[in-house]
Amino acid sequence: MASVMSALRPLAIPLLALAVPLGFAVWAFPEGLSGIRTAAIVAGWLGCGLLLVSLLLMLREPRLAAWLGGLERMYLWHHRTGVVAYMLLLAHPLLLAANAFADSPARAWETLAPAAESWPVWSGWLALVLLMLGLALTFMRRLPYRAWRWLHAALGAAVLIGLYHLILLGIDEPVAPILTVAALILGWRAVRGDWGLAARPYVVASAHRVAEGVVEIALRPLGDPLVVAPGQFILTAFFKGPDFRGCGEFHPFTVSAVEPDDVLRIGVKALGDCTRRIQSIGPGVAARVLGGFGSFLAEPHATRQFWFAGGIGVTPFLGLLRNGGLIAPTTLLYLYHTEDDAAFLPELRAIAAATPLLTLQAVATARGRPDLDRLLPDAPHLIGCECYLCGPPSLVARLKRILRQRGVTPRHIHFENFDLR
Repeated sequence: MASVMSALRPLAIPLLALAVPLGFAVWAFPEGLSGIRTAAIVAGWLGCGLLLVSLLLMLREPRLAAWLGGLERMYLWHHRTGVVAYMLLLAHPLLLAANAFADSPARAWETLAPAAESWPVWSGWLALVLLMLGLALTFMRRLPYRAWRWLHAALGAAVLIGLYHLILLGIDEPVAPILTVAALILGWRAVRGDWGLAARPYVVASAHRVAEGVVEIALRPLGDPLVVAPGQFILTAFFKGPDFRGCGEFHPFTVSAVEPDDVLRIGVKALGDCTRRIQSIGPGVAARVLGGFGSFLAEPHATRQFWFAGGIGVTPFLGLLRNGGLIAPTTLLYLYHTEDDAAFLPELRAIAAATPLLTLQAVATARGRPDLDRLLPDAPHLIGCECYLCGPPSLVARLKRILRQRGVTPRHIHFENFDLR
């Protein structure tokens, strides 16, 4: 049974993304209308259904994430369904205008620029504009996280206004129940995820610097501990404490160790305002923790393994090594800029010296673009190998491309970017 569920898990989100919008379209399929107007209405319902799926996929619930293949995969499909939903909803007024064009060009223009129309029509346009704004911000990677998060909330407002637009037009069923479900999902995410109601209370037990701009923090539970495995990641928010002014936003951090007394260790690299502030954290700071998430290293393979770590991406591999999780010959290629900012490098060298199954290749790139073609094993050494990649998204993308060129099939390439925007 477990193997069947594991095999079906990759299909869970695609099936959900098909079933919900198609169900809406079939239920509300119009009769007796022209082909173009029918297409306009169907496009609107399909977009509505995909938006509801997109909302569901942004929930931060460990059990839901496990059922759907992981939180990172959920966020990837959250973006995909949101983009397709926007395209369908944009097609909705364009098709209505095309239908009106058969009567007169003036009527078509009034459909696209309804200056004389009432609020019910304008509310639909407002929802579309907010949706476009929210999606545009998705691709603005350099926007500060706090600003991005609040502006991205325009997507939630767009969904609610768009559904209310249908009610204003007199379409109560099934719009009112759908609007209620959408509001519940948004409220659930805000209360349990953003405000941390689902998070468990922890406190910083210790913090020590492991490299330039990298600190390892030990978190001690103040109540029932989370069920977390080494190599998974948790969402953590730190609050005000002794000599620390707080950083209350939830950020993903990889678990570098799970100690016998349920203390969690995480590695934090200074990558933004919040993580730079965390570098000065000390014992006694209160924290809230959600998790654990991710299945990156959850299923050990008895075949040879190749691990690639870029920078702080070494943390999940360290978590597994500290747990004594090697069961097959493994090569770890660890890239970093200089030894000063190579997190956990002395410990990794000590583990490699004491672990016959582990071969460590630690390479300093001196802040240059690494020559991956030279550093990666050649094709014969990758045959039958399970490849695990963790690092910056652009670097992981290059690695996947080279590995595929060397004959590694996608099902043998496992990766995690921890990119939750």
